[in-house]
Amino acid sequence: MAQPHRWQRAVVTGGAGFVGSHLCTALLAEGASVVCVDDFSTGRPENVAPLRDHPGFRLVEADVAEPFEVGEPPDLVLHFASPASPADYLRLPLHTLDTGSLGTRNALWLARESGARFLLASTSEVYGDPQRHPQSEDYWGNVNPVGPRSVYDEAKRFGEALTSAEANAHGTNTGIVRLFNTYGPGMRGHDGRAVPTFIRQALAGDPLTVTGDGRQTRSLCYVDDTVRGILAMAASDLRGPVNLGNPDELSMLELAHLVIELADSRSTVRFIERPTDDPAVRCPDITLARDKLQWEPRVAARDGLARTIAWFRDHPGT
Repeated sequence: MAQPHRWQRAVVTGGAGFVGSHLCTALLAEGASVVCVDDFSTGRPENVAPLRDHPGFRLVEADVAEPFEVGEPPDLVLHFASPASPADYLRLPLHTLDTGSLGTRNALWLARESGARFLLASTSEVYGDPQRHPQSEDYWGNVNPVGPRSVYDEAKRFGEALTSAEANAHGTNTGIVRLFNTYGPGMRGHDGRAVPTFIRQALAGDPLTVTGDGRQTRSLCYVDDTVRGILAMAASDLRGPVNLGNPDELSMLELAHLVIELADSRSTVRFIERPTDDPAVRCPDITLARDKLQWEPRVAARDGLARTIAWFRDHPGT
């Protein structure tokens, strides 16, 4: 049985999204009541459908870029609202920027007025196409501010700046986590990210579309590990930023072949054009998380991918 969490009342913006819904589930399991705030622009009602009958769960349908109300003041605000996949932020560029700026400001205001701990979900994308490898938190990044990916990269960079300014100006209790590529059950098959795309294609027997020559790398962190790190950061007094990710690096071609193997698929690989500003490498230095949070990933890629493939088999058409 889960031990009661020290948080009594949490607000999770973007709580119907992939990571957000797993966070809501974990917080409820640890004894907190949870208000999920989501406008369903990219989150899905089915992600939180199993939580709707929980007495500690409440859903507020709202765009966080506009003022929103959550009722009783929380003692924890987790700001996870944002389109996060290329398919979403390229489709919703201005909404992505609004969520990272106005949405972050509104969530920070809620935390300040409530005296709550605030945690911003930032991203490894703040490092852009990095010239330092692996990436540690003191690296400032290599981001194209006017490229197609900038709507997401710069929204998160601005969110970090705003969160830091809020802490400095008002003493608000803030923290920043930089999430690296997270995967697991609950992803959308057509969200444009490599893992769900490859799994969907492999289960259908279609060729797996690998961009470029497939040598570009990502570091995949299973969602349960990511959520555990987020809650450890929330329970700390660290301001961050703190990297949360898996330092085991995979090339996209290696990932494609691993998915084909684990799915027992007859799919082949087809190479397609690589997107503009697609990072060549991505790997976190998690020394800070290990030292200060006693956190590191536990789920190996092979095991996590097998669980994710099984979930997609059970949820066809996702």
